Amino acid sequence: MLTTTSWRHAVVVAGCLAATAAWAQPDTIGSVDTVFKFIGPDHKIVVEAYDDPLVKGVTCYVSRARTGGVKGALGLAEDRSEASIACVQAGPISIEKPLKQQEEVFSERTSLLFKRLRVVRMVDAARNTLVYMTYSDKVIEGSPQNSVTAVAVPASTVIPVK
Repeated sequence: MLTTTSWRHAVVVAGCLAATAAWAQPDTIGSVDTVFKFIGPDHKIVVEAYDDPLVKGVTCYVSRARTGGVKGALGLAEDRSEASIACVQAGPISIEKPLKQQEEVFSERTSLLFKRLRVVRMVDAARNTLVYMTYSDKVIEGSPQNSVTAVAVPASTVIPVK
């Protein structure tokens, strides 16, 4: 029998596992060096692929700067806010449950504590299209720099919306 403390631990572990499953790690497609650093990794632009966890068949490619040097190697550097996104239909599209009108689908830390790169999915039901936007924010203030892309869903697949 589980005690109250054991029950709480089990709930926390289950929550962490569920969050990890929902937030899939990106696949790194490639990178290019932009600045040579004598000590530590070079500054670079990285291209990563994220599969939408709720829309099978949609993959988003995000390119962004990654800071190198000693601070970058130690995870202490703050990456720049600029990012670009392109989402494509990489296979047959299937949506198993209704989607929220607007929902964050990916998030990645870009500084030690306060800055995150986010990708938000929006549903354009009138055009049967999924719109993805990437931007960067901080706890206090975000950046207006953003990038947007859209994936037209075949007319035979209606996007269910909550």
